[in-house]
Amino acid sequence: MEAGRRVRGLKIWATAFALAAVLSGCQSKGGVTEALDPAAIAAPAGQDGAEGAGPAQATQSLGTGSTKITMLLPLSAPGTAGENGRKMLDGAKLAMTDIGNGLLTLTVEDTKGDNAQAGKLALQALTTGTKVVIGPTELPAAQHIATLSGSKRPPVLALADNFAGGAGVYAVRLSEADSAAAGAAGIAAKGGKKFVLFVAGGSNASTVEKRVGNSLSIYGATLAVTVPYSAGDSAAKAVDEMASLVDTPDAVIIASGEASPSPILAALKSKGIASKATSVVGTSRWLEHPMDPAFEGAYIATLDPGETGPIADRFRTTYNYPADVNVAYAYDMVALTAGIASAVGPDGFSKQVLENPSGFRGSTGLFRFRADGSSQRSMPFYRIEKGALKLVAKSTSGF
Repeated sequence: MEAGRRVRGLKIWATAFALAAVLSGCQSKGGVTEALDPAAIAAPAGQDGAEGAGPAQATQSLGTGSTKITMLLPLSAPGTAGENGRKMLDGAKLAMTDIGNGLLTLTVEDTKGDNAQAGKLALQALTTGTKVVIGPTELPAAQHIATLSGSKRPPVLALADNFAGGAGVYAVRLSEADSAAAGAAGIAAKGGKKFVLFVAGGSNASTVEKRVGNSLSIYGATLAVTVPYSAGDSAAKAVDEMASLVDTPDAVIIASGEASPSPILAALKSKGIASKATSVVGTSRWLEHPMDPAFEGAYIATLDPGETGPIADRFRTTYNYPADVNVAYAYDMVALTAGIASAVGPDGFSKQVLENPSGFRGSTGLFRFRADGSSQRSMPFYRIEKGALKLVAKSTSGF
């Protein structure tokens, strides 16, 4: 029985092994030989620590392997951040038990949820012999790391929400761009051809537009028009602009960023655009807001927060609580690093391996990293009915 459970837990290891083995011939054996720009080695300016954080937890070392990995988690942060950080630690521990103990030495550092501390710990790891950094979860720290010079620095698998990625700093979590692209693909796969995108203005707007356009092209569909808007804009004006350019699109995609999509939805309804003839596609960020009756009937591609695939039963048995996506993200990243270390060795974490287009399959499903640091994921496709997500398809993706 134990052997059977272990085999199911090794799916991500097997995928990583197969990928890495094919690419092992092109790996260099050099370590971190290029120092980071000394002028850049500073904590993100103007970032305050997490109020109410408890005493920092002691550094933890897991495993005895030759490949050194550093993981940065907000273990003593207050509230949800700390709770999620401790869940991630349990996910990492399970992955080490399943796969990593003989391959990795995993050093777990407590960021306390503090952006400056997270940046400081990351920079220490990047310059002291670690092969991969998993984390941080703090968005400003991840963004700061992505600006640093040093082409031979170790890769970073960032666990921050809404992080767009950067060269060598990979976004692990589901992004709004990925959710929007997968949702668009879900409708295009059913025959939709003409799409409109409403996208909140900001640094991620062009990424969302590009990802959606690429996703639709796979199915021969087109993004007829993109309408950027900001929180201060009139939703009715944005919808009027769209209506003047496109007649009866097959679907309208609303990537509203941190704002509620409700004003755009209300304006679409008042114009009679959100109807049986035109599907509405939301994103995972809609779910950061209370369910609004205006969401009814919209489609969303997102990860199921309670679905953790092959590790679910084993995790509950070990830790006496159910795994969630935080557990799954941590498990997958530790398992991935262990699989590559086994296949290629401590110096095997090259761009060719990490950015292989075949990707990896983990407890969160299929995912792959891109050269710009973004990630692409497959995920379930839902329709909002009576204020709840109803499964339409088990998997959709924009790639």
